[in-house]
Parts: sequence; C-alpha cells; structure tokens
Amino acid sequence: MTHKIVEAIIDDGQLKCIGEKLPKGRLKVHLVYDLIEDETGDQTVKKIIAETSGIYRDLDSEFESKKLRIDWERKFLS
Repeated sequence: MTHKIVEAIIDDGQLKCIGEKLPKGRLKVHLVYDLIEDETGDQTVKKIIAETSGIYRDLDSEFESKKLRIDWERKFLS
C-alpha cells in the first residue's frame, strides 16, 4: 500500500478545501491534524496579568471608561 499526504481543510466535519485532486472512488484515510493552541489560555492570562500589574496603579477605571464612552458617542453622533 502506498501512502500519499495531501493538505486539506475540514470545517465542522465537512471537507472544505483540498490541496490537490483525489483519485475517483472510495478512499481509506488516516487523519492526522494539528491542534491550534488557545492563545488566551490560563497560563497566558496569568503571564499578562503578572507583567502588567501595577502599571496603572492610580488609574480611576470607572472615570476613564465613562470618558471613553462620551468621546465615542460624540464622534459617532457628529
């Protein structure tokens, strides 16, 4: 038995794109796929918090959020 590797995209269990034309008939395949790592995993979030904690120590977050909202609405309405 000969093995051939072909790149393909399967989205929600449906074949969406394939790198080259496949032979006619039924194919027996072995799927080997890459897992996409979650960028915002627990370790990443903890790392970001550790790196940024204390940067804006004196910041009033409630005031700043209201100020940003007012600026956004002013730009949107004008």
